[in-house]
Amino acid sequence: MPELPEVETTRRGIEPHLVGRRIAAVTLRRPDLRWPIPREVAELLPGQRIEAVERRAKYLLLRTDAGSALLHLGMSGMLRVLPPDAPPGRHDHVDIALEAGRTGGPRVLRFTDPRRFGCLLWQPPGETHELLAALGPEPLTDAFDGDLLWHLSRGRSAAVKLFLMDNAVVVGVGNIYASEALFAAGIDPRRPAGSVSRARYARLAAEVKRILAWAIERGGTTLRDFLNPDGAPGYFFRELFAYGRAGQPCKACGTPIRQVVLGQRSTFWCPRCQR
Repeated sequence: MPELPEVETTRRGIEPHLVGRRIAAVTLRRPDLRWPIPREVAELLPGQRIEAVERRAKYLLLRTDAGSALLHLGMSGMLRVLPPDAPPGRHDHVDIALEAGRTGGPRVLRFTDPRRFGCLLWQPPGETHELLAALGPEPLTDAFDGDLLWHLSRGRSAAVKLFLMDNAVVVGVGNIYASEALFAAGIDPRRPAGSVSRARYARLAAEVKRILAWAIERGGTTLRDFLNPDGAPGYFFRELFAYGRAGQPCKACGTPIRQVVLGQRSTFWCPRCQR
């Protein structure tokens, strides 16, 4: 599944082609993806000017005065900006046609989703969609730090990796980047969240910020399906220290990386470097 850096890479890739353009038409080739597509998408978006392309957690919002189209890429979704005559493929479910703008002629924002685990929903102006209402802070903002993690973790017996992946605690720290941040901070992912000290949480928060920022600059992590909007893969997978390296020597100490399942997700750590 695309994680926060992949979604932010997508946002940055499509934003220059969308902001300031008017939507000419919306084509829905099916009535639903993961959930039914609200009628407002096709009825209210045409004629609207895209004011901003925003990200909240792993969701993208195309903001207009009439409301915002709320998109999630699911397991294998992709957004691309294409010429208007680009023929749709089997899994190209949504086209948002854009009028000509300062960045060029007419374009189409195409939503491709082979597995249909993504979504296209609607957020009225001035409201917060229920999927976004209970989310924690963004990890790359000042609202997220070690003190927050320490306070929220008191009395929590869940593994620290599952705690870090809880979107009510902080958004967008998925499986890959949680594994990498815990490795960099030297924390065993199986350790109860409530047993981690304030000082270690300070380091963990700093590593989350550093790794996510670096992954965004590197274009995200390509695993299986995800490609950037221009069709190029991300390159952060070359930087991984723990995730997906079970049995391979730790890049820091040479000890074989171990693997266990936590919360139905594969977890990787070095038994020597992480305590």
